[in-house]
Amino acid sequence: MTGAPDDGLVRCAWSDGSALYRDYHDREWGRPVREATALFERISLEAFQSGLSWLVILRKRENFRRAFADFDVETVARYTDADVARLMADAGIVRNRAKIEATIANARATIALGSTDLAELLWSFAPPARPRPADLSEIPAVTPESTAMARELKRRGFRFVGPTTAYALMQATGMVDDHLQSCWVPTVTA
Repeated sequence: MTGAPDDGLVRCAWSDGSALYRDYHDREWGRPVREATALFERISLEAFQSGLSWLVILRKRENFRRAFADFDVETVARYTDADVARLMADAGIVRNRAKIEATIANARATIALGSTDLAELLWSFAPPARPRPADLSEIPAVTPESTAMARELKRRGFRFVGPTTAYALMQATGMVDDHLQSCWVPTVTA
C-alpha cells in the first residue's frame, strides 16, 4: 500500500505508477456494477486484457468504446466480417482477431440469454461478503465461484471467459471487495 504523493491517501499498491490506474482504482474498481451495458463492456475489456497489462486497456478504453458502439449489445451483435476487418485495422484498440470475434460472439450470447438478465446471471455467482484482505498475497486469482461463472458463461456461448478472467470481472464490478484493509476506498456493499 502506498499513498499518492499529492493527496496522502493510502491505496492498493497496484494502482501506483499511473494517474490512470489511480483514478480507475479510486473511482471504479470494486464498485458494484449492475447495468447490462456496463457489464458487457467489462466482460469485453477483461477479455481484451487477457495476457496484457490492464494499463494498456485503460489507455485504449475510449477507443474500444468508439470501436464497439459504446458496447451496445444489439449493435455489436450485428457486426459482420467487414466490421471484424475494420477493427483489425484500428490501431486504437488491441487488434487480436480472436478477442474481437469473442466480443461479437459475447454480444450475441448476451442477446441469447433472452429473459435472463446479464446482471442477474453474473451476480448469481457473487460469493458471500468476506473481510478485505490484509495483503495482496491473500487475493486469489481463481475461486470456486469464478470457475462456476466461467463454466456457465461458456455453456451459454461466451468466449474468453476463463476462471481468472471471471474473477477479475468479479473484482472490477464489485462482486468481491479486494481492496486491501488499509486502502482508503470505503467498503461498498452490493
